[in-house]
Amino acid sequence: MQKHKVIVICGPTASGKTALSIELAKKINGEIVSCDSMQIYEDMDIGTAKPTLEEMQGIKHYLIGYVSPEQRYSVADYKKDAKKAIKEIIKKGKMPIVVGGTGLYLDSLIYEIEYQDIEFDEDYRNQLEKEVEEKGLEVLYERAKEIDAEAVKKISSTDKKRILRILEIYHVTGKTKTEQEIESRKKEVEYDYKVFALDWERQKLYERINKRVDVMLEQGLIGEVKQILKKYDTFPTAMQGLGYKEVVEYLKGNLTKEEMIEKIKMETRRYAKRQLTWFRKNKQTIWLNAEDGTEKNVDRICQFLN
Repeated sequence: MQKHKVIVICGPTASGKTALSIELAKKINGEIVSCDSMQIYEDMDIGTAKPTLEEMQGIKHYLIGYVSPEQRYSVADYKKDAKKAIKEIIKKGKMPIVVGGTGLYLDSLIYEIEYQDIEFDEDYRNQLEKEVEEKGLEVLYERAKEIDAEAVKKISSTDKKRILRILEIYHVTGKTKTEQEIESRKKEVEYDYKVFALDWERQKLYERINKRVDVMLEQGLIGEVKQILKKYDTFPTAMQGLGYKEVVEYLKGNLTKEEMIEKIKMETRRYAKRQLTWFRKNKQTIWLNAEDGTEKNVDRICQFLN
């Protein structure tokens, strides 16, 4: 039995995935499933570059703004929710288009990786948090590297959330995150995923990133962060996200406004570099030259679907 096609549009941040996916959806009667670990959160619109209703142009989007910033949300949660959305779109007789830059979420779908929902050990997490405060994150990063060098290659030395996750997985299961991924790839993939990625010349991509950060600040990113901090009693997990944590540091007086802006730009450029490394290891990816323009790339994707 032939598997149903599902289109995937991935690539680094600020590469133009949203515009391309909306034009494609209009042309092929598609609906969009977001694959972005930050756009899932409510109240976090500007800093996550969520498409506005106007930008969506009437195209239905799934998995955007439906999780509280205080909530823990795992890759397993994402996979379950994304599969449900894909089924719903197919049932309507439309084409599912998965769009985003979160490599871990994407791999869980296209390779059918079962990331177990590991029981959260609160005492161990508190112990790790205390160590970060007393000794610094670098110590935990080095420990994670000793345990699972392969997983650490894919993350930044400042990515506290993922560093702690590597340590937690090993603590609870006695297996590394990498070992778990290898074991879990044995399940047959449900859909025929056609994966496309947008590629830019590095310098042009960095210019787009810098410009996007300036636009976010003009749109009121600082005000958005203030509102979130005011609304939630506990410090939301999502505030560790790129762009948000730097604004928090600025609001605490730990960074000047200029330092905050430069840090967001620098960390976003680093993130984009890691995203490109991640997507390049996916051998089935078809790379599209972003400078060819949206129209040409929509046509190119359509050729692969015939």
